[in-house]
Amino acid sequence: MHAIQLSSIVEGPSQLTASHVPDPIPMSNEYLVNVYACGMNFFDLLQIRGKYQNQPTLPWIAGSEFSGVIVSVPEDRRFNKFNKGDRVFGAEQGAFATKISVPETQLQKIPNGWSFQDAAALYLTGPTSVAGLTLRANVQKGMTIDPIVGFVDTLLDDWVLIHGAAGGVGLSAIQVAKAHGAHVIATATGSSNIQICKSYGADHVIDYLNFPKWDEEAMKISGNHGIDVVWDTVGLVSQSLKCVAFSGRIVVVGFVGGNIESIKANRVLLKNISIVGLHWGAYTKHEPDTIPKIWDRLFEIIADKKFRSIVYQPQDTVELEGLSTVGHALNLLQERASWGKVVVNLSAEITANL
Repeated sequence: MHAIQLSSIVEGPSQLTASHVPDPIPMSNEYLVNVYACGMNFFDLLQIRGKYQNQPTLPWIAGSEFSGVIVSVPEDRRFNKFNKGDRVFGAEQGAFATKISVPETQLQKIPNGWSFQDAAALYLTGPTSVAGLTLRANVQKGMTIDPIVGFVDTLLDDWVLIHGAAGGVGLSAIQVAKAHGAHVIATATGSSNIQICKSYGADHVIDYLNFPKWDEEAMKISGNHGIDVVWDTVGLVSQSLKCVAFSGRIVVVGFVGGNIESIKANRVLLKNISIVGLHWGAYTKHEPDTIPKIWDRLFEIIADKKFRSIVYQPQDTVELEGLSTVGHALNLLQERASWGKVVVNLSAEITANL
């Protein structure tokens, strides 16, 4: 098969090259999948440099997110959720390749009407947004049942502030928040990213460059109500505390801005604020029964046409065709030169070898 295999750590994505390597040999509980598309993630950039928290033993094949077609099923037929020929997507080490072996727990069927490229951007961003905004932040519309006394209170729809909104997780979060009845304020940089956020449903978009005091602008937009839920993938909790409403919730998802903050606890106390983390991958170990519930909810939103593909569309589609373009794709991510999720199409390489 064709793959991007590293025999040593590299300095950056421009040093990645594709080569021919032996096909993977699935274990008795694994499916073999022909990879038709692979998605790029920030942790891929860390991993190829040897700076990620989970480093495979060299040599290893880069990448983790993919979509494709099952070409063989597990020998152990206790694992029979999928069949040969099923269109699937998932996440597993070794996704920058034309073939990958994957355990059943790391696969989902591609939704009806979605392409391989669409699906290659869904496995990490979609459930992260659903879990963070529903389980951790309890985003809601209007009416809610008080868990203690049991009666129904009339509430305002939640105001949700989504940082880094033009990225893959951000665009997913916009759609999930809107699907749950929230008013969405997105933050982004540049006119093109602002338009992207609006096209995905953001009610308001604040440009960081034009509004360095974006917390004041968020308060103004919310009619001085304040923000009920902050979705933070960047590392902007401290400034967000200035515009959070009483009993607001801040969901810490990541630190792509590179800043891990120290928070003044008195601010949290005075406004009755909850700051919660979201590590979607940890549910596999700690709360595996929660995972199918989140996927069911995501697929409901997709079926209701309230969630669409977040795949970045370059002006020239050939720009992201084939494994040889993976280095370029990761560089787009590194240089913040894209929006949504960058996906490389491997269909031509698969078709050529069928």
